[in-house]
Amino acid sequence: MELKQYQKMSLQLVMTPQLQQAIKLLQLSRLELSETVQNELLENPVLEIEAEAQSQSPAEVGREIDKAKPDREDVEIRSHEADPTEANWEQYVSDYNSYSYTPGGGGIRYSDDDMPTIEQTLAGQQSLTDHLEWQLGLALLTDDERAIGEAIIGNITPAGYLPAENVQQIADEMGIELSDVESVLEVVQEFDPLGVGARDLRECLLIQARVEYPDEDIVLALIDRHLENLEKKNVAAITKDLDCDVEDISEAIELIGHLEPRPGRGFATEDAQYITPDVYVHKVGDEYLVQLNEDGLPKLKISNFYQNQLKNGAVSSKEKDFIQDKFRSAVWLIRSIHQRQNTIRKVTESIVRFQREFLDYGVERLRPLILRDVADDIGMHESTISRVTTNKYVHTPQGIFELKYFFNSRITSSQGGDLASESVKQRIKKLISEENPKKPLSDQKLCDILGEEGTQIARRTVAKYREMLNILPSSKRKKVF
Repeated sequence: MELKQYQKMSLQLVMTPQLQQAIKLLQLSRLELSETVQNELLENPVLEIEAEAQSQSPAEVGREIDKAKPDREDVEIRSHEADPTEANWEQYVSDYNSYSYTPGGGGIRYSDDDMPTIEQTLAGQQSLTDHLEWQLGLALLTDDERAIGEAIIGNITPAGYLPAENVQQIADEMGIELSDVESVLEVVQEFDPLGVGARDLRECLLIQARVEYPDEDIVLALIDRHLENLEKKNVAAITKDLDCDVEDISEAIELIGHLEPRPGRGFATEDAQYITPDVYVHKVGDEYLVQLNEDGLPKLKISNFYQNQLKNGAVSSKEKDFIQDKFRSAVWLIRSIHQRQNTIRKVTESIVRFQREFLDYGVERLRPLILRDVADDIGMHESTISRVTTNKYVHTPQGIFELKYFFNSRITSSQGGDLASESVKQRIKKLISEENPKKPLSDQKLCDILGEEGTQIARRTVAKYREMLNILPSSKRKKVF
């Protein structure tokens, strides 16, 4: 055995911190990007916000972004990293300040007239919990009863229900009798909205019916004893038990249809999500213009103060190393944001080219599209397209959609050409909306209709799409009365 030295050449992909940062920024949503920029401003003293942002045309910003050639910059930055003490930082920072990140590239800045009013900004929708606690404060209860009421309200779901097992749990945790909790629960169930605090659908509807229809015995009996038969359309069992006519049952069912099965539906929930589009697509003449929404993103620049400190040599060697490191971090952040915005713009423009008919006519003309189609169109990798289209939203003449919405599987049409799966879903939804409620279309019938129209699709696929649209099967859609 002996020890020898060998030389060999090999190629390998190295994920540098800068590359990792660029990938991370690429997949961030607009809100997450804004938070990341704010954190970098707090941590990096070299990075600043320019007070007066000069307006730029999309063409000007596009030319600035194109100046940032990845291959050239990668070589330059690697050379500086190899020997930072000899780097010409004055020229290096000056080059990047020439195109410091400015929200632009078609970015939209709204005037004061277009911004929401102060009332719209400050007003917030009341939550169900706040609404119930306000009523609890007005109720004539003792301190102990009020504490039980707060525990009950705290366990009510966003839909307005109180899980039955939570009633016993409240009693055990507070060391009180179950009857004490149920006594306060009866008070809470009298609060607005009617039906809140119910333990199941039957109790929820009964609470409402006793207030809305106190004299309708058939309505109360249907809710109390025949909810399952109503679901199964078992009219014979209902008429036999209640000893009434079908017409009476029909009228009672119509009244029940006006009750609210989810009392908490009209109140704000913590799960509510508000979407701000990352991109706007506007039709100008016969063409579609893609504009990035840069509103809320600050204009970034390199601090002149620290540039002068390096230029004048007024810092120690240790301080110089620190400033150079922060310069490098700031430059890479600016470059990564440029690259992110430019990539989003290119991907959206490609999608617009592919989905022109969708923008003109709607979802029925949505074209089948996969990530590879866009990747080949703009010369990028599929993984990059996937990151760009995640959690990014575009405002179009047809509405607001996630960029991933435009990527659909392909379904063969016998009439020539292919259809997007989303188009088929919308066709199924339309057929069901136009069906005879007393003779709803079965999945097989829907499959046959689509086949006659030239769309070859299996019955189980129709059933899958129907379930994805949250549409009940024909047996449960059928109206007996």
